[in-house]
Amino acid sequence: MISRATIDKIYQTAIIEEVIGDFVNLKKSGSAWKGLSPFANEKTPSFFVVPAKGIYKDFSSGKGGNVIDFLMEHEKLSYPEALRWLAAKYNIEIEEEQQTEEQQQEKSERENLSIVTEFAAKYFQEQLFESEEGQAIGLSYFQERGFRNDIIRKFQLGYSPDKWDALAKAATEAGYNLQYLVKTGLLREREGGGMFDFFKGRVMFPIHNISGKVIAFGGRTLKSDKTVAKYFNSPESELYIKSNVLFGLHLAKNSIVKNDVCYLVEGYTDVISMHQAGIENVVASSGTSLTEGQIRLVKRYTPNITILYDGDSAGIKASFRGIDMILREGMNVKVVLFPDGDDPDSFARKNSSEEIQSFIQENAKDFITFKTQLLLEDAGTDPVKRAGLIRSIVESVALIPDAITRSVYIQECSRILNIQEQVLLSELNKAIIKSAKKDKDEGLPLPILDEVPHTGIPDVGQAIEEFTLIHQERDFIRLLLSYGERPIEVVIKNELNEFEHIPISLAEYLIGSLQQDEMTLDSEVYRKILLEYIEFIGRDEFPEVKNFALHQDQTISNETSQVLTSQHMLSDNWKNRHNVHPETEDTQLRKAAKDCIFRLKQRKVLKMIDEVEKEIEITSDEEKLDALIKEKMLLDIAKTQISRYFGSVII
Repeated sequence: MISRATIDKIYQTAIIEEVIGDFVNLKKSGSAWKGLSPFANEKTPSFFVVPAKGIYKDFSSGKGGNVIDFLMEHEKLSYPEALRWLAAKYNIEIEEEQQTEEQQQEKSERENLSIVTEFAAKYFQEQLFESEEGQAIGLSYFQERGFRNDIIRKFQLGYSPDKWDALAKAATEAGYNLQYLVKTGLLREREGGGMFDFFKGRVMFPIHNISGKVIAFGGRTLKSDKTVAKYFNSPESELYIKSNVLFGLHLAKNSIVKNDVCYLVEGYTDVISMHQAGIENVVASSGTSLTEGQIRLVKRYTPNITILYDGDSAGIKASFRGIDMILREGMNVKVVLFPDGDDPDSFARKNSSEEIQSFIQENAKDFITFKTQLLLEDAGTDPVKRAGLIRSIVESVALIPDAITRSVYIQECSRILNIQEQVLLSELNKAIIKSAKKDKDEGLPLPILDEVPHTGIPDVGQAIEEFTLIHQERDFIRLLLSYGERPIEVVIKNELNEFEHIPISLAEYLIGSLQQDEMTLDSEVYRKILLEYIEFIGRDEFPEVKNFALHQDQTISNETSQVLTSQHMLSDNWKNRHNVHPETEDTQLRKAAKDCIFRLKQRKVLKMIDEVEKEIEITSDEEKLDALIKEKMLLDIAKTQISRYFGSVII
């Protein structure tokens, strides 16, 4: 565990423009640095690094954050990996916190399991290439499948001798504790005592973690005995959790990022054959049902998944649940069916890389359209089956978090099924409500229902209102972080009932105005920032922007970069060359702060009026109705007073 002191030292030492400059060609632009986005294909630079704030912002992709965020996003590193990367760059010695005895034992256990697993992987490779049995049985099998030796070595394929104790003897001679091989599933204990090799007589497919370390194995029998399972996989252990592993991801991740799509196949040989054909952005679920952990692994590298099927409709239908999980993660899913008799393995062995890519691009269908067409063929004219088909399609669409994408799919399904769009939307909202009940129990945010069209024009008023409120809160936080320590003058009445100008900090003015009217911020991340800022004020100190830009809570550091970075900066040429001194926000702080507070109040009041009006419509209790009407009158007065400040009428 990296100590807090080391983490702080890394943050203090790392020079953000220097680190990002290793990956992006940056040029000085005023107080910032500017370059082409490393996350998008652009011709005009819209990527900014702001050293004074310790943040970067990419306006093409919307990405932003601190130096750690950049490394995690660009290099696909975990948080500890990014810290260690920076520590190595700046020669910072990493201090690790004292671990408990339990933590030390757990670490030692994992290390021992990892060591014996790596030993077994090398042993199986040696048997494949160097033993007579391995060459005659294992190597010849791989070569018959058309695998080149360089591909066999790339995937570290191997062979386990057809003997009960070959691995056990080799491990004992090498000085390894056999109990660790039992825990990884490489050895099994006999009922009468002793041990035997679990994978005896099988060709071996090592399974790697993201960093490329072997953590488990898949073994295929070469015998024709129908009573013997074709594939064995390692049992789960402290090293290997099936639901969080994808076969081939350690070799595919860079290609997935480069091509912005991940091809998902079923088996080991599908992945290997695709690699041999020159297509590397491919992974396998290894015959197991797709899990949320596996989906999120892919999502780290791309939001796009294309599933490659062998044309077996029964197998495709069985995988619908897994694909629904992908949709729920907000990812884009396409499906490709290979010609009858072909799977990704056989198709890749018969075609060139260009032919495979061309086939995939020409035959890829989005999953919702594909599912609709597939189930429509099965349903035929049977009204009961068609009704079930419609519900199944709508339930899949309901899982998509983005309302616009849902709307597009509903329109397409309406066209294919020849059913009114309004009927599908009604069913969609039922499915969303059903799902929302489950999400509520699990503490997840409730989704917004899709608008059922009446006039053909959706009512977007509520969405605009919510956006505007968040916009005003963002502006409040932006002023607080950018200028909080700066003094402004306010006018008060003193004890003699005379007007007096007194200086206070902008932060005191903004926070005091909120507290005076007992207002809170709706956004959770903005509330977190505000509370931390107030804690600093309580200690008679003002926080630096870097306190938030380099925050350990990624939601805070990311939002800080979003709030503080502007794509447009005023050139010094106006002042230096043309002697023009335009008024900017920092020269008009008092007005900017006052405008911000009044706009925030305005949006809060409008929201409260909307909520009260809705309650008035549904309330039948006369006493409660009377109280609501009085509250509405007071809110209308407040709305009028605020509108006078802006000199405008609020519609």
